Amino acid sequence: MILGIGSRIKHPTHGLGVITNVTSRMYWVTFIENGLETIDVQEDFEVIEGVEDEVDTVSFFEVEKTFRDLLKKYSDISEIIPIADKWKGGNLIMTPGDSNLASKEIPIDTFFHKIVMVRDRIRVMEQKINSSSHLDDQEKIDLQQYITRIYGSLTTFNVLFKNKSQQFTGSSSKK
Repeated sequence: MILGIGSRIKHPTHGLGVITNVTSRMYWVTFIENGLETIDVQEDFEVIEGVEDEVDTVSFFEVEKTFRDLLKKYSDISEIIPIADKWKGGNLIMTPGDSNLASKEIPIDTFFHKIVMVRDRIRVMEQKINSSSHLDDQEKIDLQQYITRIYGSLTTFNVLFKNKSQQFTGSSSKK
């Protein structure tokens, strides 16, 4: 019997997962710890809860939402942050003071993506500091103040963010 979309399995290598797509020979399974993998329908695994093949009990939207939730929970990947419309498709041109050197041009979307990655990693660091059992309260306060100053140093890039709520805020702003 071929399992249907929504079936829950336990794979000996990949762990717990949910079947998100099926062909006659392969299952696409989203595993909690290993992400999306394809496995042969004949592979050895334990069926935790089987769904018949012809019943589509899980929509693509539900699978996508579950996958995003798993990524948020187990990694530093976060929501999609839109760039301000006026910058879409633009370029960042850096011209050195020395006219003998070449300018560097990069898509502003690429630059913005890097800024968002820095912001998200600072947020993860902030969460880890706040939940640390190895730091005392004063050390947490000191590190939090340092992080707030880092955010303040990055407010120059706020012009790139479409949504004000996703911008950097420094020590003069209230959270």
